[in-house]
Amino acid sequence: MAIVGAGIGGLTSAIELAARGLEVTVLERAHGPGGKMREVRVGGVPIDAGPTVLTMRWVFEAICAAAGSSLAAEVDLEQAEVLARHAWSAHERLDLFADLERSADAIAAFSGPGERRRFLAFSADAKAIYRTLKEPFISAPRPSPVGLVRRVGPGGLGDLVNIKPFATLWSALGEHFRDPRLRQLFGRYATYCGSSPYAAPATLMLVAHVEQDGVWLVKGGMHQLARAFAGLAQRLGVQFRYQAEVSEIELARGRVNGVVLADGERIAADAVIVNGDTNAVAAGLFGQRVRRAVAPTPAAERSLSAITWSLLAKTEGFPLSRHSVFFSSDYQAEFDDILQRHRIPRAPTVYVCAQDRDADDGPAPAGPERLLCLVNAPAIGDTHSFTPSEIEQCAQSTFGLLERCGLHIQQDPAHVQVTTPTIFEQLFPATGGALYGRASHGWMASFSRPGARTRIPGLYLAGGSAHPGPGVPMAALSGRLAAASLTADRVSTKR
Repeated sequence: MAIVGAGIGGLTSAIELAARGLEVTVLERAHGPGGKMREVRVGGVPIDAGPTVLTMRWVFEAICAAAGSSLAAEVDLEQAEVLARHAWSAHERLDLFADLERSADAIAAFSGPGERRRFLAFSADAKAIYRTLKEPFISAPRPSPVGLVRRVGPGGLGDLVNIKPFATLWSALGEHFRDPRLRQLFGRYATYCGSSPYAAPATLMLVAHVEQDGVWLVKGGMHQLARAFAGLAQRLGVQFRYQAEVSEIELARGRVNGVVLADGERIAADAVIVNGDTNAVAAGLFGQRVRRAVAPTPAAERSLSAITWSLLAKTEGFPLSRHSVFFSSDYQAEFDDILQRHRIPRAPTVYVCAQDRDADDGPAPAGPERLLCLVNAPAIGDTHSFTPSEIEQCAQSTFGLLERCGLHIQQDPAHVQVTTPTIFEQLFPATGGALYGRASHGWMASFSRPGARTRIPGLYLAGGSAHPGPGVPMAALSGRLAAASLTADRVSTKR
């Protein structure tokens, strides 16, 4: 069987299937594994240019255990003591910590004792939402609203009501917090799945519990996780072929029987898992005959894209943590610019990953350090080519905010690499540069993601645009679900 794409979903599928004794070939059009978990080289130095944290460690422990290994044997992990540092100005800073009580104390010092109590209540609600959805939704094959109710059973209906599935995240945060800065801080969790807090469901509060349950740093960067999983898969007998672009998925008698590469080579396969954006299938990038396998994602329903700067630079002033967030003064306007006006926000919120800062928030490096700076942007990379003047204007807004918050970055143009939605569209075709598949807007959005099985026998889906959703652990779970569905279907067919 063949897996198209060596992102974390495809790597997980390969490991799971090979551990069950099946022959697997992974076909990846890039030079190596990782997909969105990519790294770029700036000044000869590797910098993570995709996901920067590992959460839900239990997902990766289970994958390694199924292959007869352990996560600790594959990668070197360190738990972050500071989850993130947040700033609104040079004088407004708030850290969240792995220790819940320490975070509560920091919030009390920042916003008062009342907000401390409300934060602890919010954290309890986030934990309850996560526990309610973990088994019947997150870890389950593609659910429906009716199916979700059946899985929780009569005794769990109260829990489903309590998670406020019909409320928006922003409105729910308004019930929990009085300080608008805290609303903004926790509303940012919607962007973890490429969505707006003003339209995403309140169930995304569960992200707060996921982070409090543990944020892990991978020594050498997140891309090392992809390399480690590729190595584990190879030890199990998986064959990897890089720079092997699949141009067509072939059918015979209505089911999958192979793939054709861009150079014309045909590879026989009785099953194929596509680890890529599902819209690439719907857009016909794998041939016209399989377009019907999955519904297309309308451009209006795409998730956020981004503009990123990968830098090797010296910093002064603001004490960066590994993860720091600098908030704009008008959050609503930021999302209106992106989702309604389809333009780069005039005043964006900025995320900075300082990749040479350690987990316990130690001292800054003596010389230049590796930075990834990111702002959200509209997913219009297939219809709009961002001009140098647009990027320069965005850079002025981005680094101007950092300056106002006290962070001075001494940039060297030779040590900066910029990625725009246009480039993300080239890396991940048929997305417009959307990095998270379909946006999680409205209570039905989570049920709109396709599951592992498609309308075509033998064709399966994995990745952040399939169920259960975007993010490294979710994409890994989608790979497990794809492997489990494929295996179950093979047993059923044999019978």
